[in-house]
Amino acid sequence: MASLNALKRMTKRAYRRVGRGQSSTRGKQSGRGGKGQTARAGNKRRPEMRDIIKKLPKRRGYGKNRGRTVDGTRPDAVALSIERLNALFDAGAEVTPRALQEKGILKRRTMVPVKIVGAGVASGKFSIKGIAVSASARAAIEKAGGTIA
Repeated sequence: MASLNALKRMTKRAYRRVGRGQSSTRGKQSGRGGKGQTARAGNKRRPEMRDIIKKLPKRRGYGKNRGRTVDGTRPDAVALSIERLNALFDAGAEVTPRALQEKGILKRRTMVPVKIVGAGVASGKFSIKGIAVSASARAAIEKAGGTIA
């Protein structure tokens, strides 16, 4: 008994010449739709969506264009002036993030980075530990006899 895969074709395969004559299938307009611009040879219109996309700004500085050192999740440092330090702490006091929390400058639950800034005059000898200090504030504190660790 012969299987279906063993059968040989006895006749020529049917095919159709496309684009000739006025017949109902593959004739006249030959699969090119109706009349007009789309029916013509060489029809390739410019994609409109591309023009719209190209007009949008690239948002430089966001996503993959952003610098690798930029961390958007890290909170910005709270600026604390020397004048505010003079008002909050006595001369010779130790200024730490914990002391700033106790004075109510920082929220108790979150540890936000702090930076002492300002070119004012430090009234007392402050001992600063674990807090960032700007160059002008460092000069003022060390001029008053304070230390920065």
